[in-house]
Amino acid sequence: MSPSRHGEEASDAPGHAAAPADIRPFRKLMAANRSEIAIRIFRAATELHLRTVAIYAQEDRFAMHRFKADEAYLVGQGKGPVAAYLDIEGIVATAQEKGVDAIHPGYGFLSENAQFARACGAAGIVFIGPRPELLEMMGDKTAARALAQRIGVAVLPGTEEPLTDRDAALKAAKQIGFPLIIKAAFGGGGRGMRVVHKSGELADLLDEAQAEAERAFGNAAVFIEKYIPNAKHLEVQILGDQHGNVIHLHERDCSVQRRHQKVIEVAPSFGLPKTVIRELCNAAARMAREIRYDNAGTIEFLYDLDTNEWFCI
Repeated sequence: MSPSRHGEEASDAPGHAAAPADIRPFRKLMAANRSEIAIRIFRAATELHLRTVAIYAQEDRFAMHRFKADEAYLVGQGKGPVAAYLDIEGIVATAQEKGVDAIHPGYGFLSENAQFARACGAAGIVFIGPRPELLEMMGDKTAARALAQRIGVAVLPGTEEPLTDRDAALKAAKQIGFPLIIKAAFGGGGRGMRVVHKSGELADLLDEAQAEAERAFGNAAVFIEKYIPNAKHLEVQILGDQHGNVIHLHERDCSVQRRHQKVIEVAPSFGLPKTVIRELCNAAARMAREIRYDNAGTIEFLYDLDTNEWFCI
């Protein structure tokens, strides 16, 4: 969060100067997420003296995050424990009704959904995240691949467009070669991902990946990429402002994973040449600068331990 936008208290708070006329301080923050993710948001918001609002599915009515917020409201009744958190219309309507100033989406669910960001803006609510047009550009993983290629950042062999049917997937798989990995095109966090070692596995694993992507992100589109079995998973944190300035906050090693989800993050990374680390960080900043990114974000890379090559993913 930018302290000038997200961290100021109301202008009548003791010991605080009045906010500039063009800045509306936040008073009430909603977390459009659940469980540990929402609890972390509430903790930070409480430290900033903001009132917190939770949403919960019927199935999560006894979940801890509901009781950690100042207010909590049921959303998506009858939609199920995942679809409830994808109910854009219901979530935004609840936020409007309850006087919410800003919505933090956490990660997963609607965090990379441009439609949700636009709906928040149309309702006069600040979406704490990238602009909708940036979400469309970078939330679509195939579009992000195209951006990397355009500015000379290496990517793994893969499909240029999201896939929705088996025939297209099989054709692409034959061109890329096995092993390969199926990834959700419009989501992250390890959801909608399957490793395919031979052609006979592709159909079933494609169905599994699409079904999981649909449940987690409300979009079943996937893409296929070459799988590197012996690799380090590296991430570079970037920060951009609204004046075109971008910096990186160096790298972290996220190679210890379970089901494609990070278990341990190590910063700084270890066992890599300093030149590689410098190249990764500079590439991440260059990508963010290219699209005038004005938020906090993460750009991910793979370092192939067998070939000593690195790729943006």
